[in-house]
Amino acid sequence: MNPINPHLAPVAVPDPAALAAVQQLCDLTDPYATGPAEDELFAAAMAESNAWHAERSPFFRSLYAATAAEQPFHAPLVHANFFKRHEVLSIDRDAVDLHLTSSGTTGQKSQMFFDNWTIRSAQRMVARIFERNGWITPDQQVNYLLYSYQPAPDLKLGTSFTDNYLCDFAPVRQVEYALRHTGGGHEFDPFGCIAALQRFAQDDAPVRILGFPAFLWFTLERMQAMGLPPLQLPEGSLVMLGGGWKGNADRQIGKDTFYARVTEQLGIPSERIRDTFGSVEHCIPYIECEQHRLHAPVWSRVFIRSTRTLEPLPYGEVGYLHLVSPYITSVPAQSVVMGDLAELHPGDACPCELDTPWFIHRGRAGVSRNRSCAVAAAELMKGLS
Repeated sequence: MNPINPHLAPVAVPDPAALAAVQQLCDLTDPYATGPAEDELFAAAMAESNAWHAERSPFFRSLYAATAAEQPFHAPLVHANFFKRHEVLSIDRDAVDLHLTSSGTTGQKSQMFFDNWTIRSAQRMVARIFERNGWITPDQQVNYLLYSYQPAPDLKLGTSFTDNYLCDFAPVRQVEYALRHTGGGHEFDPFGCIAALQRFAQDDAPVRILGFPAFLWFTLERMQAMGLPPLQLPEGSLVMLGGGWKGNADRQIGKDTFYARVTEQLGIPSERIRDTFGSVEHCIPYIECEQHRLHAPVWSRVFIRSTRTLEPLPYGEVGYLHLVSPYITSVPAQSVVMGDLAELHPGDACPCELDTPWFIHRGRAGVSRNRSCAVAAAELMKGLS
């Protein structure tokens, strides 16, 4: 096992002969390597992934047949909403290692199933990015405030799983949850969050704040309304946000304003505040650079599709976010069109040292009855402000 973190340890694809390029791609240690060699490897890995799913999934086989001859290295588009209505696997049920859902306590849920390779390779990608940023600190205990759901029996939410997994990168001294399990559901506890931050500010351990941004903003607003003075959290503290504002779009704060308030009230500098993008349908990690741009890692490719024709759009135009990666072997979700709007930019348009393209998330597309984790969580905030 890796002496720094077990999630960096080697993991093997289900079939080394059929998925040799997938193995090689996911074994790349530089999360943001880019160039002709990486592009060639990615194309080979996608060809293997398509063949893998075509052999094992009747759904994908029929979908792929019409496009394979024209685009041998590209998978047909599958909308993320498809997984809210259908359970489609490319593995036997007894090979499922983990079952996660995308939504809250009610509403339609994406049912995603992971074999050991798929979930462990995705976790290793997160670990590679954390390692590159110096956020794996096995010798430094950390206090955690998780703006996500407190674990409960039978809770399968992807956001809860992810936030708890992120606690593996630094030993836990204390952990507090913003969405506390009450026995009949979860309730947001703003005063418990404030008390935890005040307590952590008196400790010498860094603080890691993870989860839904709307809840952190609400906590800051409540602190200000109560006339509480700013806190100075210990050096090395980190904010890692994810899940978006969704049902609180009318209350969403601009990123610059939000980050400035975190710095003002909690003493955490801007470069230690990062937003993320991810989904249970596509577990590749997209984590902001220090300039707050969501760069694509080497294990994925990002495209923007026209909302009218689904044709690819050039840099700078807004359309559906299309995410591609050959890493997944359990479900034919290697080419997913999200229900999100975004715009893509070239790597050199960001002043940071990363060269891969990056995207700006522009929110959800249209009006949908589908409820994400953040939408369901947002409902817990009603009546509190």
